This record gives sequence, structure tokens and C-alpha cells, in this order.
Amino acid sequence: MIAQQPHTRLPGCHSCGGPSVRYGKQRNGLRRFRCSACGKTRTEAHRRLFGAMTVDEQKGLLALQLLVEGNSIRSTERICGIDRNTIMRLLVLAGERCERLMTARITNVPVAHLELDEVWSYVGCHQRFVNYDDEQSHLRGDQYTFIALEERTKMVMAWHLGKRNLENTEQFIAKVRHATSADRLFDVSTDAFAPYERAIDGGLFDRANHSQIVKLFSHHVEHGRERYSPARFVSVAKDAVTGMPDLDRASTSHVERKNGSLRQWCKRLTRLTYAYSKKWEHLHAALALHFAYYNFCRVHRSLRVTPGMECGVTDHIWTLRELLGSA
Repeated sequence: MIAQQPHTRLPGCHSCGGPSVRYGKQRNGLRRFRCSACGKTRTEAHRRLFGAMTVDEQKGLLALQLLVEGNSIRSTERICGIDRNTIMRLLVLAGERCERLMTARITNVPVAHLELDEVWSYVGCHQRFVNYDDEQSHLRGDQYTFIALEERTKMVMAWHLGKRNLENTEQFIAKVRHATSADRLFDVSTDAFAPYERAIDGGLFDRANHSQIVKLFSHHVEHGRERYSPARFVSVAKDAVTGMPDLDRASTSHVERKNGSLRQWCKRLTRLTYAYSKKWEHLHAALALHFAYYNFCRVHRSLRVTPGMECGVTDHIWTLRELLGSA
């Protein structure tokens, strides 16, 4: 005798409460139901990856994948066939989710050595052309991306976008405090930017030793060299600012290398292009997407795993869909 399958109760109609019957499937595999009483149809409960946006999910994921690989908005528009305004809305949505994800996931993490640095960019125009009578003048002109990189795991523990001043430095250090564990004393290496000393002394006084690295470069321009060519390195000086840092280990070379990767993979920060950000919100979203993708999705060449796996925050390589659906 064949055992009968247990009866599965189908969800009732949302309009009249009447009984529902199966009514096929959509192209994406979701089941549809039809009410036997009023005849209305509906799709089974599900969560749309991009919320209320009606863009095709595969095209939307492709557009975001192109952005994190260094494509500009307009080149992404030509490849995907999606309007650039839709792409920018996708970028803002993804950036908000990635920022929430990093804040929730990267917290109370044990670290050994953090390297801190800032990357210059601008929004709308260069600083000398900013109209200071505008209420939004602080969101235009020079903008700096503060980055805290863990030296061993290459994990970006925290980042912050804003002007290069004491206020934004203190906000950045507050994010570093949220991300790091207080159970283990660690070293922090920075450049000679003065606000770091006050911000670290006030925000990480109980968990970090602070060392300062000053690199000297020659300003002599060699014959035939372009103005954007790097200056010749002369010497480096290391000093202990607070605590007892290991000066032999003190360095900012890894975070400076990360700055180069950021300019390579985020088109908005690539020099000498028209792809600079016209709005602060779009630059902020692009950076949030980049850092989350770097930590959880991109396999680091020297580690052979993602920084998030090396740091112990996750145990597998994430897909872009998983990254956007986790927040």
C-alpha cells in the first residue's frame, strides 16, 4: 500500500480569506496561488533583492559587479542596458546595506596591528572652487577616506568619509573602537597627521599603543619626469606617541597599498578622469560597497582567502547576492 502524503494547507486569500489552489509558477520559480472564491491570484511570500525596485535582479547584480570591478557609471549603463539613474539608485541601496552589514559584523574583533591612512578625492569640484555660501559646501570639494587596515589579515576594520580635520578623525577613531576588541592590547601606526594623536589618545587610550611614521621624499623634479610621477624616497622616521608600540613592526605600507587598490577598483577615485563623484552620497555608497565586497567577497591574493575569513568574521567566500541579502 502506498502511503499518502500529508496534506499541506495552502495559504488563504488575502482579500476574502477564501481557500486557495496552486496556479502555476512565475519565470523566477516562485509559486502562484489563485483564490477559489474571488479568483484573485498572488505569488508566495518572498523578499525582493532590491526592495521596491523593479529592475531585473540578474542585470542589477551585473551592474553592481561591474562597479566594484572599476567600471564607471556610463560604461556600466552601456554594458547592462540599464539607465544610469537606476544604476545610481542601485548603488545607494547597496551602499546602505553594506554599511549596515559592516557595522553589525565587524565588532569586538581582536586585532594585533592597525595601520591608519587617508585617501584624497573630491566631490563636484576642487576645493578652491567651492562656494562657501552654500549650505552643502561641506559635502563638496576635497573629501578624504579614512581607512583602518589590520596588517596581518588585510581586513578593513573601519572607514570614514569626510573632511581631513579633527572632527572627522574623532568620528573615524570611534568607528575603530566599535570594531576592535578591548580584551587585547594592539598597536596603531599612522602618518604625521596631527589630529590622530588627540583622537587616538581620547578614543583608544585603554587598548592601543600609537606609533607615528614620517616618510621623507625628495622634491627635486628629475629631467623628463611627469608631474604625477612619484617622488624619490629618502628616509623614514618612527616615533612612539603613546604607550609602548613595537617600532620595528610599525608601518603604513600595507594601508598605502590598499589605497592603490581602492583607486584601481573604485572608478570614482581614479585620477585624471571624468568619473569623479558629483554627489557626496554616491561616493559614500560606492565606498561602502567596495569595502564590504573587499572584506567578504574578494579573495586576497597573498592570503588565498577573503580578509573576513582570515580575520575569523566569516567562514566562507560570499557572493554579491549574499552580501546584499544579508543586511
